[in-house]
Amino acid sequence: MPFQPGNQEAKKGKRAKLYRDALTLELAAAGDDFKEMREIARKHIDLAKTGDMQAIKEFADRIEGKVPQGIIGGDEDDPAVNVITRIEIVAGGGNNGQS
Repeated sequence: MPFQPGNQEAKKGKRAKLYRDALTLELAAAGDDFKEMREIARKHIDLAKTGDMQAIKEFADRIEGKVPQGIIGGDEDDPAVNVITRIEIVAGGGNNGQS
């Protein structure tokens, strides 16, 4: 379903795509050896080596993939408690409806 006119979410998505497109164009213009992208990657690695936790996290996310997040209920739910409900329907109470 497309965004309705006046929906602010539609504008947010468009801005993000414009920035992504601008980055893509700049990287394409950098040439086949990706020198500028390699410079950015080198800076990222250097920051991680200095102990910059954000750089370390981003590096790990790119190399290993993001850690899956568990889905739990609200604050009032205790994730250590599992509630299982079982309903059984037993057919044929013995006399098959005969008296």
